[in-house]
Amino acid sequence: MSVLTSVGERDGFAELSRFRTAFYGCLSARADAFFELTDALLCADGPTRTPVELSLLAEHQRGYGSLYGALNHGRLDTDDLRDLLVSLPMPRFDGRIVLTVDVSPWLRSDAACSPERLFCHVHGRSREAAQIIPGWPYSFVAALTPDRTSWTQVLDAVRLGPTDDAAAVTADQLRAVVERLIAASQWQPGDRNILVVMDAGYDVMRLAWVLRDLPVELVGRLRSDRVLRLPKPPRVYDPRGGRPAKHGKEFSLARPASWPEPSVMTVNDTPRYGNAEARAWDRLHPKLQQRSAWIDHDSELPVIEGTLIRLNVDHLPGDRDAPPVWLWSSATGATPDDVDFAWSCYLRRFDLEHTFRLFKQSLGWTRPRLRDPQAADRWTWLVIAAHTQLRLAGPLAADRRKPWEKTTRPGTALTPTRVRRGFRHLRPHLACPARAPKLSRPGPGRPPGSRNRHPATRHDVGKTLKRPASITERDERG
Repeated sequence: MSVLTSVGERDGFAELSRFRTAFYGCLSARADAFFELTDALLCADGPTRTPVELSLLAEHQRGYGSLYGALNHGRLDTDDLRDLLVSLPMPRFDGRIVLTVDVSPWLRSDAACSPERLFCHVHGRSREAAQIIPGWPYSFVAALTPDRTSWTQVLDAVRLGPTDDAAAVTADQLRAVVERLIAASQWQPGDRNILVVMDAGYDVMRLAWVLRDLPVELVGRLRSDRVLRLPKPPRVYDPRGGRPAKHGKEFSLARPASWPEPSVMTVNDTPRYGNAEARAWDRLHPKLQQRSAWIDHDSELPVIEGTLIRLNVDHLPGDRDAPPVWLWSSATGATPDDVDFAWSCYLRRFDLEHTFRLFKQSLGWTRPRLRDPQAADRWTWLVIAAHTQLRLAGPLAADRRKPWEKTTRPGTALTPTRVRRGFRHLRPHLACPARAPKLSRPGPGRPPGSRNRHPATRHDVGKTLKRPASITERDERG
């Protein structure tokens, strides 16, 4: 690839080189070691099992000491890097940006000397195999692509601490990402609202109320035992007087007898799930109480109306049984096209799971045994920068498949693993702003036979901050 004849390839190389130069500008202390570590991560032949092995690659010209020095003492301007990530071309669904948010843990069960660990819920192959393991949970926000692919565009990552309120952190994180998208002109007045999809672990109705001043629409999955309320009935004169009703009848997701006729009903034939039937009810809302997340609400509790969607498909991939899925959208007055768009975008949310698997199995995100959580944050952002370069290099890389691997179909994007396999051949044509290493002499280290006189402090595993369940409990806490 010494001669670049295609205009598209030249633009792709220029875009990737601009990102690499701007990424280097986000680094201050230990910038050269940081940048070379990222290149070594991109050019490794196989899965990263430990960062120190990356120092043996030709792309890493420094010693292994500089590698850990960059992770433990380097400085990275995360605000500039976040602005850089949202300035890149965004994938869109018919011109609309679709985001997703999810949490993935960095498990550190044997790191008693690492502070700020939390108990992380880890799913097993069955419900009985689920475990609670200490670790560092990270909340990621990514932009989804409309195609069925494993590519996502990661835009932000935040580590949850023991004193953090997970719901408040998620709201602040989404607000910051959306405001950055608006500042980068990715969303302009007149565009359709940014769609944010999330799983059942999030209080989508609470987030919809907190983010109501932003141009966003939230779609989240609900548990099948939830009870919502229908819109309040029209007011009828009652000679006895009394306060008009604020809520309508109950809508229990588990009791079909409480379901009225849906306002929208669609049926689509899908290649992976068979017939997909969606029913939607307009202006359904929860009956809020002044407890938990709403305990400090000092005015009348709001009525948060939205569209309830029940999605039922014939089967899952592999002819597995498919239970119905309940979704709630913060938009009201949805048309049949809006309902189909909402549930189809929710199904694309699972693409982020492939990104997490790439981070952990190929790029070695959770492999380093770092003690300091700030060092873990730097390594996390380094992995995100590497993944972004792989995504930008996707159209430029050749398919260097192994003999036993399947051939990529024409018009189909290469997987991140195959793009990484060919990144070493692209690197000579890209900008490499890192300076050459200076000659140095290793330090003396600890004298042989001497013992460590400064043992590390041991830290207990923290617990996520929980709001008081009632006003009485809040007053008792003082």
